[in-house]
Order: sequence, then structure tokens, then C-alpha cells
Amino acid sequence: MSPSRWIRSRSRWRWVLWAALAGGFLLVNFHRVSSAVLADDLTRAFDTTGTELGLLHSSFFYIYAALQLPAGLLVDRAGVRRVAAAGLAIMSVGVVGFALADSLLAGFLARALVGLGGSVLYIATLRFCANWFRRDEFATMTGWTVAAAGLGGVLATTPLALAVVAVGWRGTLLATAVGGGSLAGVIYLLVRDRPRDGGFDPVEGADPPERRADLATVAANTRRVLRERETWLLGVMLFFVIGTNFTVLGLWGVPYIAHVYDVSVARASTYVLLGNVGLLVGPPVMGTLSDRLGRRTDIILASTVAFTLAYGTVFAVVTPPLPVFGALLFLALFTNGGTLLAYTVAKERHANSASGTVTGTINSIGYFGAAVFPALMGVALDTYWTGTTIDGARVYTATGYRVAFGIATAAGCVAVCCAAWLHLRLDGAPSERAATADD
Repeated sequence: MSPSRWIRSRSRWRWVLWAALAGGFLLVNFHRVSSAVLADDLTRAFDTTGTELGLLHSSFFYIYAALQLPAGLLVDRAGVRRVAAAGLAIMSVGVVGFALADSLLAGFLARALVGLGGSVLYIATLRFCANWFRRDEFATMTGWTVAAAGLGGVLATTPLALAVVAVGWRGTLLATAVGGGSLAGVIYLLVRDRPRDGGFDPVEGADPPERRADLATVAANTRRVLRERETWLLGVMLFFVIGTNFTVLGLWGVPYIAHVYDVSVARASTYVLLGNVGLLVGPPVMGTLSDRLGRRTDIILASTVAFTLAYGTVFAVVTPPLPVFGALLFLALFTNGGTLLAYTVAKERHANSASGTVTGTINSIGYFGAAVFPALMGVALDTYWTGTTIDGARVYTATGYRVAFGIATAAGCVAVCCAAWLHLRLDGAPSERAATADD
């Protein structure tokens, strides 16, 4: 098949466009979990305590979480291409600022700018999937999108540790900023919001609105989404699951292994890599399984139970054999793919014009957890710090880490309660998908 005929095939071309957007989301996850490998370097560079390091890591999530609902409204109103390209460009500028920061305040502000730019990529990619793929493919595409984030997390472990050894953490981040800026240009040039914008027929069974939502529709959608109890059950569940996973994976996982097991950061990162592999594999597996079985809430409930058992085991044992800890972290992140069916449940309950709005709302609630938990666990670790430092970096005790994983286990128990309540409310209930003119 000639290249021109291949490009004219909508079913193939949409994968190219999705890959560009997913590549942007890959970089978002790379930057939001890179603090785990960089923790000791950042502690030395900015002379931080555990609490301050947690706040520095969280600065990405404060702005990221706060902007999820506005990001959803913006994508529904302005379209995928412009929002995604602008967001990735802004994120790249923030990465440059963080790489060049010479103080904790400058690092905090630059990382917040990274979160500002990155806040739109996931919502924009899911809106693209709603426009270019059938409804019964949406959970699968959500899974593959999160898998792209998992690949970014994999790159933020051992590959990042090796790059830091070779060229330093600042040089490594500057290189990723160049890649992000280049990809922003590719997205702006290639991506189209809807098939017809690219000269293709609409996808039968997809959800592209005939026109961008007007302000009245956006306001009505927002009111409907916020007053629905299921929105809050889904969001609170994600608050505890996302908050815990991104704190362990993105900040304290590597220091925990390095301190408690007395191994190098590079070796510790290989075990955290297993968690990222779980995030890479779990979402597409769970999404595909859900689409094929037509089941949502029971998979979500089972996933929260497995998530809680994984962290509960670490809390109970404190120092399981390293391969066992790696397997538990893999399980916690693999089952994260099941909880992410929350986005599919939310989307299926609302009109297609509200896709970005409802996704942004529950994403906002979820990522506030990633803003809260790093500092919360940092306080727990600082409480049990013995005053020991190695090369300027604090070394925390096994007792402090037990308390931290106790917090993770308690979070899992609350997530199970939310998932169970949601399952009882929705299992077997008829769809309450709102009907509007653009359905």
C-alpha cells in the first residue's frame, strides 16, 4: 500500500494521531514521577527536608489537579489540537525552568509550570479517542493511553538513573524539554479534532459533537456533572488510589528501597520500574477485558481490593524480600488499570458534549490526592528521622516507612468503600446517559 493510500485510511491514520498525543502524555508521566530517582539529587541541590521534598514534588500536582475541570471545559470548547499543543509547549518551558532552578522556590514554581502545561494532555487525548473511536472501544483506548503514561514511568526509573549518572539531572531534563517542544509542533501540525476535520467520514458509534459546545451547554454540563453522586464516588476513589500510587511510584519508592535495603539508587529504581511496568500493562488489559465483558464497576471493586492488599502486605511486613516488594508494587499499579475504568463509567453517564467536563472533574478530584499524599508521607518520615544524612540526603527509618505504608493501606480501605458503594448503586442499573441534541 502506498504511503498516500495508508494516510487516507482513517482507521490507520487515527493511530498515528493518537500516538502523537499519547507521546505527550508519556512525557507528562515521566516528569510527574521522576522525583523518585531524582530525590537525593534534589535534596542536595535545594537542601530540603522530607516534607519540603514532598511539597516540591507535589507542586506539579497542585496546579495539575486544580486545572483538570477547566482543562475539560477548555478541550470541549477550543478543541484537542490547539489545547494539547499549547499545553505540551508550556510544560517544556517549565521543564527548562526546573532544570535551571537554583533555589527551592524557583524549583517549586518551575515544577508548578510543568503541571500547568501537562494538565491538559490526558483530557485532550481522551477527547480525541471519543471523537475517533467507537464507544465500545473507549475503555480499551483509555487503557492504551494510560499504558503510554506507564512507559513514561518506566523511562523515569532505571533509564533516567543511568542518564543522570552520565550527564547529570539538569542536562537530562533539558534534553526531555527539547523533545517535548518538538512534539508540541508535531501535534499542532498533524492532529485534527474530529475525523471530518481531516477529510474523513465520521466514525459510526463514536461521540464527536457536531459542533464545539457553546458556553450555555458547558455550564449546564458542569452543573449536571457536579451534582451527581456518582461523580464524587468516582473522584474520591481516584483521590486515594492515584494519590497513593503516584506518591510511592513518583517520590518515596526509590528512597524506601535505597534506605531500608541499603542498595544504590540505580538498583532501587529497577524495582520501582516493576511498578511502572504494571501501569504499562494493567490499563490496556483491564480496558480490553471491560469492553469485551461489558462489565465496569465489579472490575473497579476487585481492583481496589487487590490494591489495598498489596500495600497492606508491605505495611505488615515492612521489609519483604525485594523481589516480593517489586511484585507487590507491580500488582498495585496493574490493578490501577481497573480503577481507571472510572473514566469510562463517568463518560457513559453523560452526553458526548460533556466528555471533557466529566473526565476533567473526576481527574481533578483524583489528582488532588497526588498533591496531598507526598507531603503527608513526608511528614511521617520526618517524624521518625534519626538525624542521619549521607552525602547531604536524609536517611529515614523502617518505622517511618511502615507508617507511610500504613497511610497507603488506610487510603486503599477508603477506596474499597467508595468502589463498593458505586457498584451497589450502578450494577445492573440502566444507563443514565443524558440525551442532548449532539448525541
